[in-house]
Amino acid sequence: MTKGLEITPAEWQVMRIVWTLGETTSSQIITILQRKVDWKPATVKTLLRRLVAKGALSTTRQGRSFIYRPLVEEQATMDQVADDLFNSICEHCVSRTLDHVIDQATLSKADIERLQATLAAKQATAPDQVQCNCVPGEDMHC
Repeated sequence: MTKGLEITPAEWQVMRIVWTLGETTSSQIITILQRKVDWKPATVKTLLRRLVAKGALSTTRQGRSFIYRPLVEEQATMDQVADDLFNSICEHCVSRTLDHVIDQATLSKADIERLQATLAAKQATAPDQVQCNCVPGEDMHC
């Protein structure tokens, strides 16, 4: 369901709260975001309306409040964004980009062990060299 869903950086901040809480009101989201960013309540409500229109959130009225729930899974949405990124860059440059991401990320020891196991499994079938897929017949540029 996340295919084609484009979420702006501001919308990601809202989605992270809704994913964490499971369901929430605009008031709760506003309170949480005001600890992090200087957004007016109207800005948050606009972001919520956009996310509902995009099909990322559902909303139901409960008294005077609206309850927001995610319609897309967090991991599936993150995976789709990563797939979109890596499908749009040169295949030869993927490893350097992954190196950068790993270098910048805070990882637990368990995260590192999982990554090492994934890499060890991939090594068994990895080619000796990854070819550039930008322009057919051209040498690698990364």
